[in-house]
Amino acid sequence: MTDGEATLRPVHWRGLPRRRTLLRVTLVAVLLGLAAAVLQTPPSCPPPRALPSASATASPSGGIRALPAGAVGVPIRLAEPAALAVLRPGARVDLLVVPAGGSPDPTLLAPRALVLDVVGATGAVDGSSALYLALPPEQARRAVGLPEGSRFAVVVRG
Repeated sequence: MTDGEATLRPVHWRGLPRRRTLLRVTLVAVLLGLAAAVLQTPPSCPPPRALPSASATASPSGGIRALPAGAVGVPIRLAEPAALAVLRPGARVDLLVVPAGGSPDPTLLAPRALVLDVVGATGAVDGSSALYLALPPEQARRAVGLPEGSRFAVVVRG
């Protein structure tokens, strides 16, 4: 028999694949499956929620509260940042505003607003202190649409 002739000898199997080869093949199969799953996700699928459900309460350490359904979170810089020292997540406040160049009398902007978080309550004078409130969308639009120079204040509810 020469090299060009066909033979009827069985092909010798070299044995089972090595562990590394099996690991590589498995990893490639998993990654291809994951890519196919991501590509098949419908565009209307909502993104995961970053905040817990509305029934959650403040953490024992006083962390951020959950955003109630139908509300939006709004950062508010108070005219008197020292007021932040008495506020905690979960408290209810009345949000008052004195628009820039307007009447010196405060206007009630949002009654019984829920405090989500208090940032920089301990003597921050660089403007980094803020109060995060949960407001209905219409009240939030009014709060962020006020002219620059408007001053905010809160009345703590019992």
